[in-house]
Amino acid sequence: MAKYLWQASYTQAGMKGVLQEGGTSRRTAIEKLVQNMGGTMESFYFSFGEHDVYVICDFPSNVDAAAVAMNVAASGAVTIKTTVLLSAEEVDQATDTTVEYRAPGS
Repeated sequence: MAKYLWQASYTQAGMKGVLQEGGTSRRTAIEKLVQNMGGTMESFYFSFGEHDVYVICDFPSNVDAAAVAMNVAASGAVTIKTTVLLSAEEVDQATDTTVEYRAPGS
């Protein structure tokens, strides 16, 4: 499974929903959404600053993660940024992979 970081920010309407339902309700809803797509949620945190919520989860594929992010964004209640996360071991594998690349103009 691949690991993803979501950085989410509520719109005004979305924040009204959080005020009405509470934080644990949102965490439960997101965890259920992730599980329904075959994934697992590692962490869910509210925050101060640029984003309102940070979520780390695992999904079987990029397609599953993209489907969730697209549907969340389409709700209009949240803007979401998805980042694929790599483990240190995956970076080790990448450094051991031979790549034939020609820079522009070379």
